[in-house]
This record gives sequence, C-alpha cells and structure tokens, in this order.
Amino acid sequence: MRGSEIVGVCDQEELMAGQLAERYGIKHHFSDVEVFLKSSQPDVVHITTPPQSHYSLAKQCLEAGCNIYVEKPFTLSYEEAKELICIAEREDKKLTVGHETQFMPVARDMRRLINAGYLGGAPVHMESIYGYEFSEEQFAKAVLGDRRHWVRRLPGGLLQNIISHGIGKIAEYLQDDKVTVLARGFTSHFLENIEETDIIDELRVIISDSHRTSAYFTFSSQISPSLHQFRVYGPKNSLIADHEHQTLIKVPKKSYVSFLNQFIPPFADAKQYFSNGCRNIKRFLRNDFHADSGMYFLINSFYKSQTDNAPLPIPYREILLTARIMDAIFFQLNELGNKNYTN
Repeated sequence: MRGSEIVGVCDQEELMAGQLAERYGIKHHFSDVEVFLKSSQPDVVHITTPPQSHYSLAKQCLEAGCNIYVEKPFTLSYEEAKELICIAEREDKKLTVGHETQFMPVARDMRRLINAGYLGGAPVHMESIYGYEFSEEQFAKAVLGDRRHWVRRLPGGLLQNIISHGIGKIAEYLQDDKVTVLARGFTSHFLENIEETDIIDELRVIISDSHRTSAYFTFSSQISPSLHQFRVYGPKNSLIADHEHQTLIKVPKKSYVSFLNQFIPPFADAKQYFSNGCRNIKRFLRNDFHADSGMYFLINSFYKSQTDNAPLPIPYREILLTARIMDAIFFQLNELGNKNYTN
C-alpha cells in the first residue's frame, strides 16, 4: 500500500520471525513485543496471533500508542472487546477487526444498495450461511489432526474461531443492540464417525432485536456444496449475496399476469447472473477480484481513518454487537455442558 512500510515483525519464535523478515525484505524482526514496540515505534500493529492472545497484545500495543488491526475473532468475550475500545478511545487510537468478507466486492455492492434505500425500509429479516469443509481446507485438517491445536482450546472451540464472519454481517444491519439469541449446536455424524465428539461443527441460531428485525445464522460443515451466502429481506425488495461466486441478485417486488409470472422472472434472474459474471471479469482485469481484495479494501480503509480522519470501516458498535451475540451463543451451548442444548 502506498505510503506504508513494514517496520518490523514479531513472533515468540525468533526463527519464525527471522524467516518472515527475510522472505519479505523487512529490516527488523523481534521475539519480544515490548522490545519490538520500543524499537520500531509502529503507527499500526497487525495482531495475527491465536485469539487467546488478542486482548493482552492489543491492550499492550494500544497503551504503547499504536492503532490496532486484530484478526478475527476480535477477542474471546464482549467484556474484553468493550475494554479494548475504551482504551482506544482514551488513548485516541483506533481499532478494527479482520472481517474482510464484509468488504469483498459483492458485500460492498450490497451495502451501497441498502444504504441507497433499495430494500424500501429497514431489513425485516436476514439469513447468513457459513459453510466449512473438513475434507478440503488445509486448516481444518490441521485442527482434526492435532488434539492440542489452539483452536480446540478456545472457549467456543472451532465455532469461536470462525463464526464472527457470518455474525458480523448480521450485526451490521440489526436496528439496535438489544438482541435475543436462541442457539443450538451439535456434532455432525461425520465427526462422530471418526470419534471427534468434542467438536461442535453444526450451529443454528435465531437472532432478533427490539425493532423486530430477525435473522437466522447457520454454520455447517456438512452442507454440500459449502455455501457462503447472505440474504437480506426488506419491506419492498430483497437481496441475495453469494460470497463464494461473488454474485448479487436483486429480488424486486414484481408480479405478472397469469403464467407470465413463471416465464419472465427466470429470464430476469438469468440476465442478472450474466451481468454479475461480466462485472466480475472487469474487476478481475482491474485487479480488484483477487482472493484478498476484501482484506486490502478493509486495511486500506482503516489506514485512511488515521491519515485522512475518515470513518472507521467497521464501527465499534458492530464489533461489540458481534461479540455480544457470540457470548450469548456460547453461553447457551455451554450452560448445561450439552451440545444439543436448546433454549
């Protein structure tokens, strides 16, 4: 990114820090955070460690005068998230979380339409679906292959490391912070058959706020094909975003006479998919369609919030609401120590 420079990298394992610095031509590397902060004096620190260390590292970096980009999940609890934001405001520093999927092209297109009033009012209902494949993802294989993996030691296990991506999408469009959460989680037959009974890989959640905006969140390792979709239903029109294929489909309130209602809409949808494909090709040619384009947009926006005093890409209210919803989910899943617990 123009105007930025990596001034140092830090890892508890000095060999790893040295290898990273050498690979990317970074002048300095460290194995001690305090030494790193004093020596490099960075404007921004990116915390990409396991979530158990996010709170303590972010607190240390904020108090050292740094702005902070924290990988998801932001913290392990709402209280930790709230305290970090209080420290940031007290120190006049800024925070954000790595929810890059909210800044992929399709998510930005959806946000523009909603902000322009396409729904015809506030969202009535939302559906967020996040699929996860154990058979193909290298990270998933590592979790299954190592019973001491740090993901297994998270209070919410595998779910806590992943679901903030899908929950964050919902939090953005809820009307207020007073939410009711009903959650049910269980272990799939797939994991039971390989004796991985301590991992919850199926989650169903119902969320609603006091304005009667509701949402469903689904996390599944067994839905095939694996889906990454977000649907928003409004009082006039609706929108369907497919993050896997980067398509956004408008669902307008239209009706046609007699059998035309079965003929015209399919062709209209086909036209939208064709237009999405053409738009994706153009974005690819503009280099705005690579795998990390959402992360690039998010980080660039976060830097501009500091250099140009632009708004934060993710408001603190959304970070806190995401954390509050996740706390409610894990409380319900763990309250009776029962993976099939339903409130």
